[in-house]
Amino acid sequence: MLSLIKSRIKLFLKKGTGWSGNYPNWQQAQQKCTGYDAANILTKVKTSILKVKNGDAVFEKDSVLFYKATYSYPLLSTVLWVALKNDNKISVIDYGGSLGSTYFQHKKILDDIKNLHWNIVEQKGFVEAGRNDIQDDKLQFFSTIKEAHTTHPADLLIISCAIQYMAQPYSLIAALVQFNFPYILIDNTPYNYKSLDRITVQKVPPAIYTASYPCWFLDYEKVKQAFAGKYSLASEYDNEDVIDLDGRKIRYRGFLMQLKK
Repeated sequence: MLSLIKSRIKLFLKKGTGWSGNYPNWQQAQQKCTGYDAANILTKVKTSILKVKNGDAVFEKDSVLFYKATYSYPLLSTVLWVALKNDNKISVIDYGGSLGSTYFQHKKILDDIKNLHWNIVEQKGFVEAGRNDIQDDKLQFFSTIKEAHTTHPADLLIISCAIQYMAQPYSLIAALVQFNFPYILIDNTPYNYKSLDRITVQKVPPAIYTASYPCWFLDYEKVKQAFAGKYSLASEYDNEDVIDLDGRKIRYRGFLMQLKK
């Protein structure tokens, strides 16, 4: 699931977890993966996000609860900047946004935006849970980008720590640019330390949930270039998160693309 395969919480990392391998294709990497019990994970995430919504915790990541406010300032400043340029109004599509992890993490500040629509695109089980128990007049859930964009035309598309889990990430980018979103933010994503694409297997720490699945470490420059026909680079930055690959420390990165006029 898009939202569930973002596990990079250093607190839980131990020997035997993390990223390894260099596979020739996605299918061979999948054969090395154990999968996961999607229903159990959804239940765990839902339980955590409801605690956040009810004020019992400040935010959650990968079902893990946090009790002190922590903001992703590059992401937050992007949302506020786009809203400021649009008369304090913004419609966001959060692709792979779980049950509102990013939204609730930043809700205290987002609530000051005069007119906000936060639209999460997720898989069926998450959409159903979101619509039944989470959504309100600002936060809504959709099964496809087209459905979300038709309902609330988006000023900003956010893909945070998700593109590396797509079987065909460049095909996804090619499809995204056809929507002509004014801005696209590819946030909090690790890239290969070499100038080439690499497929690994990620094993999630059991303290979060039991799972393993394929994960790309893409070529950073190649990913940016995939947007170049219709988009120009507005900004780029490093995130605080750092992971280990082959004994090298790799920092998560982000960049914002702006539709060319």
